[in-house]
Amino acid sequence: MNKINVLLLSGGESSEHEVSLRSASFIAQQLSQRPEIQLQQVVISKTGQFLDSQQAPCQLNMDKQLRLSSGEAIAIDFVIPCIHGYPGETGTIQSYFELIKLPYLGCGPEANNLCFNKISSKMWFDALGVANTPSLFLTELNADTLNQVEQAFDNWGSVFIKAASQGSSVGCYAVNDKSELSDKLSQAFTFSDYVLVEKTIKARELEIAAYEYQGEVIATVPSEIICPDNTFYTYEEKYAADSHSLTQVAAQNLTAEQIAQMQAYAITVFKGMKLRHLSRIDFFFTTEGEILLNEINTFPGMTKTSMFPQMLANHGHQFSDYLWDIIKRAVPYS
Repeated sequence: MNKINVLLLSGGESSEHEVSLRSASFIAQQLSQRPEIQLQQVVISKTGQFLDSQQAPCQLNMDKQLRLSSGEAIAIDFVIPCIHGYPGETGTIQSYFELIKLPYLGCGPEANNLCFNKISSKMWFDALGVANTPSLFLTELNADTLNQVEQAFDNWGSVFIKAASQGSSVGCYAVNDKSELSDKLSQAFTFSDYVLVEKTIKARELEIAAYEYQGEVIATVPSEIICPDNTFYTYEEKYAADSHSLTQVAAQNLTAEQIAQMQAYAITVFKGMKLRHLSRIDFFFTTEGEILLNEINTFPGMTKTSMFPQMLANHGHQFSDYLWDIIKRAVPYS
């Protein structure tokens, strides 16, 4: 019986390179449980070079052949682009897969790009009638735009400044002191050409895994991130081994109606924005009882502290079975 050659790509050129490697390690362990799969692993270096298991340059050709440093060529059947940030969640590498007609895990180029940009995603939330946080969009920093942000700060009391095209809280700043606005905006613009300024929301941070399994779109019950002293859930808190944040795979003290509303929002954006296979959809649940969609992650973290695989397991789906269901639907196997 022939095996399916699956290429696991990881790394990438973004600030999330190391986390991508850790996620890939988890995925490789899950795929090792499937005897039908022959796994090939390639790391994209921080300079964009494809490296094989010998840390030597390799390439994925347009004929779908992975050419290794040894000269061996392997016909690839399916790709898992385990790349947080660029070029994975931006849709860049998926455009190449589409060009060469190579099946892959995850959203297509356009859906990835829309969700990765916090400004375009909020426009879609509005269009789909999904409640989200009040905000301003900035394309440059000058005296006029700084004045707009200062006025918003006066109205809202405090703000979050976010680089529009970054993941895992990179380029995001909580600002409670008006005198810090100019400096934090300048820092955010070093990460992205566009910056989002949002009203600070006092809320619980809830996450739903929205994914496809056996042809059905599923939205799990929400999990919860509980940060120490209600602080911002930073990149370091997400992935540090000594993180002080707590997680609950099934959030407590929510009514059935509140859970159903979040699930309905999750499925609305999953289908409306043409997502595919997997996503983690993040919400704020305010002290006033409002449910506000925060953002969508089209390739959520897969490390040992990540919630996405845990939410699937809590829903009754083991991650290895989920991966195999996606792969066998994309690649004929007998």
